[in-house]
Amino acid sequence: MKILVDADACPVKNIITKIAKEYKLRVLMFIDTSHFLDDGYSDVIMVDKGRDSVDIALINKVEKGDIVVTQDYGVAAMALSKQAYGINQNGFIYTKDNIDKLLFERHLSQKIRRAGGRTSNPRKRTKEDDEKFERAFRNLCCKKEDS
Repeated sequence: MKILVDADACPVKNIITKIAKEYKLRVLMFIDTSHFLDDGYSDVIMVDKGRDSVDIALINKVEKGDIVVTQDYGVAAMALSKQAYGINQNGFIYTKDNIDKLLFERHLSQKIRRAGGRTSNPRKRTKEDDEKFERAFRNLCCKKEDS
């Protein structure tokens, strides 16, 4: 099991690294060339600043049983198809039971925006979001110990 992170806009990189060290898990942080990252623990994989280049590089490295941290439903769906675990930065676990609904909602939002409509902005991140992520992420990391 390894942890793969869509790290460009990920607000929980420090939590991921802290827990990965505890469980002795390898972390791959994927960023594009417009970002810099060096946490002293993770392997940082830098890719060109192209549309979906981080997503494609990440998915190409995913294996069964890995944990993928992303807020992108498309990346989560591809990770699930490879029998990996998916979690977003707020601790929401992606599953085969909820991913289709999420992808459909994303599609509807895109249609609304293309037609000139507006969709709501994400709310401001809270300490509770970090705590919820840490609990859920720790539970996923424990699966390593169960296997």
